Amino acid sequence: MRVRKAVALGAALSLAALLSACSSDSGNGSGSSSGTLNWWTWDDKQAAAYQVCAKDFEKANPGVTVKITQYNVTDYFTKLTAGFVAGKAPDAFQNSVQFFPQYADQHQLLPLDDYIKKDGFDLSRFSVGVDSWKYTDGKQYGLPLDWAATGLYYNVDMLKKAGYTTKDVENLNWNPDNGGTIGKMIAHLTLDTNGRRGDQPGFDKAHIKTYGFGQLAAKDFLGQSTWSSFVSTTGWRLGNKANWPTELNYDDPRLVKTMDWIRTLVAKGYAPRIGTFTNTVSDVDLLSSGKIAMETGGSWSASTFAKIPNIKVGIGPTVLGPDGKTRAVFSNSNGNTIWAGTKNPDLAWKWVSYMGSEACQSKASATGTFFPSIPASMDASAKALEAQGVDLSVFTDMLKNKQLYPSPDFNNGAELQDAIEPMIEAYFGGQKDDSVFAEMQAKTKTILNKK
Repeated sequence: MRVRKAVALGAALSLAALLSACSSDSGNGSGSSSGTLNWWTWDDKQAAAYQVCAKDFEKANPGVTVKITQYNVTDYFTKLTAGFVAGKAPDAFQNSVQFFPQYADQHQLLPLDDYIKKDGFDLSRFSVGVDSWKYTDGKQYGLPLDWAATGLYYNVDMLKKAGYTTKDVENLNWNPDNGGTIGKMIAHLTLDTNGRRGDQPGFDKAHIKTYGFGQLAAKDFLGQSTWSSFVSTTGWRLGNKANWPTELNYDDPRLVKTMDWIRTLVAKGYAPRIGTFTNTVSDVDLLSSGKIAMETGGSWSASTFAKIPNIKVGIGPTVLGPDGKTRAVFSNSNGNTIWAGTKNPDLAWKWVSYMGSEACQSKASATGTFFPSIPASMDASAKALEAQGVDLSVFTDMLKNKQLYPSPDFNNGAELQDAIEPMIEAYFGGQKDDSVFAEMQAKTKTILNKK
């Protein structure tokens, strides 16, 4: 008990010291140290989670109000662009690497280097994402706000009834030729409406009660929460360069074979065809309804999966690759950026730098709705969730075992997505064959090199 009190007291002192520093002058002295500071996010869960930091910040900075506004992701970037044009954008905002280059090119983002140097702000506190917010001009335009990865979510009861254990999930391997041990598991987990399994005689693939696996056949042009955790184990990476690629490796034989394997799963009735479920049906909905037994899903959904009523959901690591020992997980990090047109750059930096502190991230991430980029905060979040029955060790192990690799920054992300997703959709829909991947790669070369 004494140890717990000491830890709590230390955290309180650290928070007080940090907020005291936040309330002192910093930066170039422009703007006001009072008034309303507007911060935007597309994530309703982070909007709620960071309210606790906003209250602490306001208390330490009398006269300051932090207004947190959340817009649905489908409208968020349109509203942000409109704000840039009208001169009414938020002082600071959550940003995506997909739009970062465009905003930097348009000079809509404030470089943070001078603030970082003046305050001695140590970027090494972040475990992931720092380089994702450094532009081609060498300047740092954002601080990592969170990170995300992919795991295997499964219905524990369905797994047991099929004769499998949690240990079996932890050691699943995969290859694009026969699917490895996960290919066999997917077949056995699949049930038709007569109760026959996918690997049993008489199985009826036209009448499926439960698919063994979820929506791998999806128009996910990065494959983040679908196919990337499979193909990445072969050494394949999305870009021809780790950052700022000039083309994306869609025509690589390793990816083509992976996509062919996914189509085979669909053809056998083990996974749903693209379009089987509407876009409004989430991964959580599919698992909770019993329509699928297992799926890859984002780390951001871990606490939601764990709290599905009357269903126990297990979380397993992504598959081992063809060599039986390699895991490789695509990870991205959203960032916190400041609008270049803000009238309060110093205040915006105080807020953004506080959000990038262990004190704030540990408090906000206690909800378990996002993964903080600071290791100590991630540990605090994992402990808080463990007390609620949510085990995040699969994801913390990925971080500790260096199984994550970052999403590359690239130019013209929105245009790229608009061009590539219909081609992937056509491939999984049967309107295109393997030749589409060469078309996709050629298209990326054109778009990525466009000025």
